[in-house]
Amino acid sequence: MTATTLADTPAPTAPPPTPRPARRRRRFGYPRRGSAWTYAALLAVVAGSVFPLYWSLVVSSQTPDAVTRVPPALVPGGHLFDNIARVFDTTDFGLALLNSFIVSGSITVSVVFFSTLAGFAFAKLRFRGRKWLLALAVGTSMVPHQLGVIPLYILMADIGWTGHLAAVIVPGLVTAFGVFFMTQYLGRAVPDELLEAGRVDGCGTFRLYWHIVLPAARPAAAVLGLFTFMQAWNDFFWPLVVLQDNPTVQVALSALASGYTTDYTLTLTGTLLATLPILVVFMVLGRQIVGGIMQGAVKG
Repeated sequence: MTATTLADTPAPTAPPPTPRPARRRRRFGYPRRGSAWTYAALLAVVAGSVFPLYWSLVVSSQTPDAVTRVPPALVPGGHLFDNIARVFDTTDFGLALLNSFIVSGSITVSVVFFSTLAGFAFAKLRFRGRKWLLALAVGTSMVPHQLGVIPLYILMADIGWTGHLAAVIVPGLVTAFGVFFMTQYLGRAVPDELLEAGRVDGCGTFRLYWHIVLPAARPAAAVLGLFTFMQAWNDFFWPLVVLQDNPTVQVALSALASGYTTDYTLTLTGTLLATLPILVVFMVLGRQIVGGIMQGAVKG
């Protein structure tokens, strides 16, 4: 019988690894479904956002004593069209709507066009002083708007534009935020190779902008257009100062709310009418906005 040596003893083997539980695979392109708390939080946010608009509709369709009624009315009444007629009889609300459409539409188209053009130049063209000019343009946004009201009003009075819509449109033809926003977007959205291919095909600078850059900038232009339209539509102080007897919507709303006592039914009816154009613009540009957000999410 031979003695068993240590070298002949078999080495202990490690236990086999515990298999990991198989992960639940998701279909490509579809996010994981949220929990019930997520949907509840989203519904609460939506309800809180929609309720002021719904309450304006309820009060606008009631008689003036409905605001102080206890318990308050929670469903729309049948006096909406009567209150709308009162709004147009109290102030020149039709002229105010027309002025706001002209001002907001002109400023929106101009800001989107010039900001996209300047953003293309700063992002894709190489010229001396490019970074300094961009910094100067962005730096103008740090100056408070109130500091320029008096010099701007003096300038408009010298030109003879006080009381005319040009006094509101021309100062807002381009914004520093729009230039910076489009510069950042176009710097990533438009490849340099695509521009070089366009130059090889004989495209000039403006043709490159019109046929290549502008279609690529459509999602960001929709977002910028919505923000610009909302800002121009809701602007109150400068139109009040310079337009005098040629009001915009916000100036007309302030006239509805003025007086010894405030007729909240009349005021909220005018507010409801002033909100509808913004909702229409959002629905028109909504698809482009969502497309831009999803494009940014995929690239990120």
